[in-house]
Amino acid sequence: MDDIQKEKEELIEMFGIHFESLYHIPPLAGRIIGLLIVEGCKSGVTFESIVEKLGASKSSISTNLNLLLKMEKIYYFTIPCDRKKYFKSAPLSSRLSNYLKILESECYLTDKILNYREKTASCLEERTNLENIKSYKKNLYEVEKSLKKTIAEFKKIEIINKNNSQ
Repeated sequence: MDDIQKEKEELIEMFGIHFESLYHIPPLAGRIIGLLIVEGCKSGVTFESIVEKLGASKSSISTNLNLLLKMEKIYYFTIPCDRKKYFKSAPLSSRLSNYLKILESECYLTDKILNYREKTASCLEERTNLENIKSYKKNLYEVEKSLKKTIAEFKKIEIINKNNSQ
């Protein structure tokens, strides 16, 4: 096995472990995302190719592809006069948009506890907690602002790339 092939397999495995842990998905689903990131960037990867490259059964691959499609971690497209589906990982802007949803939820909850703590802080520990919450809120909003900017930049790049590939 040459060095590039070995590096590719290690990358797929590393992505697989990362996504398995991050999304709480089966190991095979994580490896599928990894494979699509590493090999599907240009033209997508067919079902048959996924089965071949990962060495799993067709039913296992199908089950995990359906899970990833429902979770919107991957998508597929077809080509006219070709009956095959071509799978790709979701664009980075979509992945970051999921993080943004989590962050927005955290901001909402932080605002709620901040309002509550401002009304009820009656001892040193609660006032200290209030100051920590204020600082946390400030940092959350900075991260949110930065993430929104990054998503907008990625979307512009994705649109340009899509227009250039047509």
